[in-house]
Amino acid sequence: MPDYGHQLWFGSFITPVAQPAAAPVDLAVTSEQAGLDVVSFQDHPYQSAFQDTWTLMAYAAARTERIRISGNVLSLPLRPPAVLARAAASLDRLTGGRVELGIGAGAFWDGIVAMGGRRLQPAQAVQAVEEAVRVIRGLWATDEPGPLRIEGDFYSVNGAKRGPAPAHPIPIRIGAYKPRMLRLTGRIADGWLPSLGFLPDGPASLETMNRQIDEAASDAGREPAEISRLLNVTGRFTTGSGGGLLEGTPDDWAEQLAGLALRYGVSGFILASDEPSDLNLFGREVAPRVRELVRIERAG
Repeated sequence: MPDYGHQLWFGSFITPVAQPAAAPVDLAVTSEQAGLDVVSFQDHPYQSAFQDTWTLMAYAAARTERIRISGNVLSLPLRPPAVLARAAASLDRLTGGRVELGIGAGAFWDGIVAMGGRRLQPAQAVQAVEEAVRVIRGLWATDEPGPLRIEGDFYSVNGAKRGPAPAHPIPIRIGAYKPRMLRLTGRIADGWLPSLGFLPDGPASLETMNRQIDEAASDAGREPAEISRLLNVTGRFTTGSGGGLLEGTPDDWAEQLAGLALRYGVSGFILASDEPSDLNLFGREVAPRVRELVRIERAG
């Protein structure tokens, strides 16, 4: 599987806990101070122990200056795409182009239904994501003439005025694991955003899943390298060498992540941790070392 040659970046994946309310925002500030590129928040609107992710993203954006902000991933069944498009564009303009968009088809359907959402079958969920992306991009396309009209089975707009345009081209990344959603990612997405812990065979799964994305991209007339490959990761830092994947010193982590970048084309590594010490090690020690290892290998 090729190295797609993308620039590497590193981020944090924060739990949007409701108590204490300031904790996730403080971790966003820590992420920025640690030199990380992105801070992201999981999105489970049916979870009463969590704050609303979009509100949290906006507050975190106001408390930071440089770091990019993203949902990881936003629960599309509970976030109507037309409203989400305007919210994302507005926050992007207010932050000077720091917003990124990660979306998912939905997972915990009982919770989604309890919040007023519609339960979808797998094929329906894939179609809903495709329609949503059309709506979002259509409303951002202020250079296209006339109002937006899309008649979908799940999302429709009937003469919506376009705009506001984002401050920069907001990437839309999809959390995907199954073949239909992977193929959709290859056809329409800017990036792929899975979690290492959910890959059925660990990192080895990336080879087959990347291939499905690449084949779908090629069939749609796209270059596979147009789609960035991200990965949510977890692990444990130790003072001595560990015995497994992402268990060990920052140097151990760096060598393993560099291997994932070079073998499977992963260019964005997002650490799921609410520990400030982990975020600091990841940003200050691991990230620079991974970049250097990959630079050396690419140059050779």
